[in-house]
Parts: sequence; structure tokens; C-alpha cells
Amino acid sequence: MTFDAAQGAMRCPFCHHVEAIQAAPAEGPAMHARERSLAEGLVQGAQAGDGYGVATRAVRCQTCGATVAFTGTAIAKSCDFCGSQHVLEQEGQRNLIRPESLVPFGVASERAKQQFQAWLGSGFFRPGDLSRAARLGEIAGVYVPYWTFDCTVDSEWRAQRGHYYYETETQVQVVNGQKQSVQKQVQKTRWEPAQGRRRDRYDDVLVVASKGLPEKVARQMTTFDTRALVPYDPRFLAGFHAEEYGVGLDEGWQKAQQIVSQEQDTRCRRDIGGDTHQSFQSRHQFGEQTFKHVLLPLWIAAYRYQDKTYRFLVNGQTGEVRGEAPTSWVKVMLVVLVVAAVIAAIIFGVRAAGE
Repeated sequence: MTFDAAQGAMRCPFCHHVEAIQAAPAEGPAMHARERSLAEGLVQGAQAGDGYGVATRAVRCQTCGATVAFTGTAIAKSCDFCGSQHVLEQEGQRNLIRPESLVPFGVASERAKQQFQAWLGSGFFRPGDLSRAARLGEIAGVYVPYWTFDCTVDSEWRAQRGHYYYETETQVQVVNGQKQSVQKQVQKTRWEPAQGRRRDRYDDVLVVASKGLPEKVARQMTTFDTRALVPYDPRFLAGFHAEEYGVGLDEGWQKAQQIVSQEQDTRCRRDIGGDTHQSFQSRHQFGEQTFKHVLLPLWIAAYRYQDKTYRFLVNGQTGEVRGEAPTSWVKVMLVVLVVAAVIAAIIFGVRAAGE
């Protein structure tokens, strides 16, 4: 049986029998979606893991570095992420930290293809025949690994807070060839020292642990709702692929700290007040750190247009599409010419009015 994204249940491809996946009881060992101590996870490392809880085989891409695991007997001959055929088959790792939870596929492959077709025709600068001429290759459903982190942050900051005020100054200007004295309001800034502190709580800070999915692309997939996470069950993987995490827990936590620190700086700057500020400094102390290893669903595929390959992704939870698309340089040039003509008309009009 394989997991049917349209029905949210296991389905037999032969007799079409449907069977729901019953969640494990809360007291079941390692099967409920719980937060785990980050300190313990960093000490224990991968030795605390037991893989996906089901026998898997895997292929490792020699081009992008992704390692994708498969259940059953099927195996891929090319990389789901970059399309490279330079892949090596290997046994799936058993000592990985098992996922705590996942967001099941809610978008079936047919709907993903429909979303892709709609996305192809949505960009003004794309070739007019793109929707008709693009040839879609095989689409693969992949559970992509992420780390999620919870923490509290105690922040202290100091800065120079500025308040604007205005003074009237006499300035000399040349008007019609004659020097004239004019009174103008000039903006000044009064500076004063400022400092403060704040405490914030962060929940489910997402850090992509994929080697195959570039971080820039991963950040574009912003519509995952982690409130839909369910306890991990290996049956959800039936019929899909699952990438083994390539970013370890330690590296993932370092990235999470950068994400949180940047957000904390933004919040602290808002606390400064005044009209402007300078010489901003901050210090952040993290506490109550916990983590989860989760899997999030993506449809990944490629399409060809005029003998060139482009990649695209469909969010397996929401149907959001992100990807690469060719540009119609004819349309770009038309827009440039129109803008240039408008600017020229404005300049000509201004000169004519001055005469």
C-alpha cells in the first residue's frame, strides 16, 4: 500500500482499498511529536537515532550531494533535486536521528501538475508559447528534512537615540542671476544615550537540513504550516522519497541562532524610539532550547523549453509553486522602449513648458 495524498490515507494500487493511518498513542516511544532537549541532542548526536524505522535504500548524488532514501524495491536513476544521473546506490543510514513529525502530502501529483501549468502562464515576461511548448518530465514527491528550534532569548541593547528638530537658517541662493538671502528650515538631530532589554519566545524556527535544496530556494517556500505536523509514521513514506538530512543538528542550530539574532536586532531597534538611531549594539542570550527533526513535503520536477532544462517545486502542503522560467527578451525590450519613450516625452514636455 502507498500513501494517497488526495485521500490522506493508505491506498492499495490494485484493489483501491483505503486504510487510515491511526496516530500512535501519546505514551508510545519516540512516536509522538515532542520537543527534544537541544543540549542532549548535541551530546548524543546521530548515535541517538534509529533511521526512518523501516528498511530503506538510498542514492547519493555526486553533483549536488543529496542522499535520497526509498522504501520498497524501486530506486531512482537520477537525482530528484538537480536531475543529475551521477548517482550511487547505497544502503540507507540507520543511525540518523529519526524524524519527530512530518507534514503529510496533501497535494496529489495531478494537482501539482495543474499548479505547475497555471504557474507557467502567470509571468508577463515569459515566452507566449511557454505553456504549450514546455515538456514536463517525471515529478517526484520528496519529504525534505528540516530542523525546527524553540528557544527563549534575553536581549540587551544600547544605542544613540536621535530626535529631529528644526532651526531657521539664512542661506544665499542665486535667483535669475541675482543673489538673494532666503530663510530655510534646516533639520538637526539631538542625540541621547539609550539602552534596554527584552525577552522573547520563538517557536518552530525552520532551518532546512537538505543538501539538494538550495537555501535560497528553501527560503522562498514560506507557506509551510507547522501546526499541521503529525507524529512520524514510516507509512507516510510509502510511495514517496525522503532525503536524509545533510545539515547536522549542530550546524542547524548555528543557522537558527543567526535567524533569531537578526529578528531580535530588528525588535530591539524598534524599542529604541526617537526619530533615528546610531551606534546600535546588542547581546543575546539563548535559553530553553529544544528541537525537532521534521519532514516537509515537496513535489520536485524539471521541464524542457527550447532544449534547456528548468527546475520547479510545488509545496506538497499548499500547492505553492516556485521555480525557474525562461525570459522573453522581446517583451523586455518592448517594455524598455516604452519606458524610454515615456521619459523622453516628459523631458520634451518640460522643456517646451519652460520655453
